Amino acid sequence: MRAIVITKPGGPEVLQVREIEEPAPGPDDLLVQVKATALNRADLLQRLGRYAPAPDVRADVLGLEMAGVVAATGTRVTEFKAGDRVFGLLGGGGYAQRVVIHRGMAARIPERLSFVQAAAVPEVFITAHDALFNWCNLQMGDRVLVHAVGSGVGTAAVQLARCAGAFSFGTAGSAEKLAKAKALGLNVGINYRDENFAEVVQRETGGQGVQAILDVVGAPYWEGNIASLGVRGHMVLVGTMGGGAANVNLGALMGKRLSVHGTVLRARSVEEKIALVGQMKRHVIPLLERGDAAPVLDRVFPLEQAAEAHRYMESNANFGKIVLEVG
Repeated sequence: MRAIVITKPGGPEVLQVREIEEPAPGPDDLLVQVKATALNRADLLQRLGRYAPAPDVRADVLGLEMAGVVAATGTRVTEFKAGDRVFGLLGGGGYAQRVVIHRGMAARIPERLSFVQAAAVPEVFITAHDALFNWCNLQMGDRVLVHAVGSGVGTAAVQLARCAGAFSFGTAGSAEKLAKAKALGLNVGINYRDENFAEVVQRETGGQGVQAILDVVGAPYWEGNIASLGVRGHMVLVGTMGGGAANVNLGALMGKRLSVHGTVLRARSVEEKIALVGQMKRHVIPLLERGDAAPVLDRVFPLEQAAEAHRYMESNANFGKIVLEVG
């Protein structure tokens, strides 16, 4: 089968089309004919040799999510059959024509979604749902600050916050991205190039701050985040695009009785991922089925143009997800 292979650590040019051996499903697995997969920041790091996958995952084929058609099932699989349209999380291998996925990490694609749309769902909606509701305990009427609101996780988080009845603030680096986020339900947009987000939050909330922050930036936003949080607020870090080392004022954490959580999705066990996919089935897929929430697509590239797709992601120009169509 054809796949995009990392020929050596390096820039986008190291991604090349190669013929590789087709994977074989185990008793609890599905073999899926991949129709589309989506890019994630972890793909860029792995391509550079800075993010090793789990030991049982092939390291030279990227792809942490996919949408496709079940081609075969393992002997213990009863809930899926050949021909079913499915999407879900992967440990890797999505940049290929076929992939194996554990049955617990797969879900049926809502009828209203195409394969390309479905491929843009698992990583960002699971990450956003986990951050907002498992870690931040977001409730109706709460206020939440979402950084990088134009990212895949950001666009998912804004929609989930709206559906939960929360009031959202969001940061981005352009008026265009903020306008698009407002169309998804963002209440207050903050251009970080022109405004201090902590000052805006304090002004708009009458000094009360927000109950929750979802941050993918890290160190540069630490002080502003602490200033933005209200008493007993929660912050969850799901990325450190701006850096991972910050000076921490412990007194500020103690005085406001704040909770700060760090989390990643890829490094979790299969059991944890299965539990999160179960939450997606119960809480997110019904929203997708009704059209209350939807994946946000920026650009779609054919699989053969994976290198160009990586270059585009590195430019930070995208609003929403970048998808590879496998065909």
